[in-house]
Amino acid sequence: MISDLLNKMKWHHEYEFEKVTIFFVSRGMPNNQDFVTGKEIKNIGEKFLETEKGYIPYHRIIKIEYEGKVIYSREH
Repeated sequence: MISDLLNKMKWHHEYEFEKVTIFFVSRGMPNNQDFVTGKEIKNIGEKFLETEKGYIPYHRIIKIEYEGKVIYSREH
């Protein structure tokens, strides 16, 4: 589950959460994609992320990178 992965990266001492980048479907943006960094995440909820840009449902997340390396990817 995406929330479990993000919580692990936020709280585990081996990770720096600011180095996480989350790509998601965002209608109206070029290529229908946008991204946020770990620094912009306010809360990791059960069904969505709360960010400085708004709420992102987990089903819209398409890729998560850490230090530029893909650690989660969903095929469209």
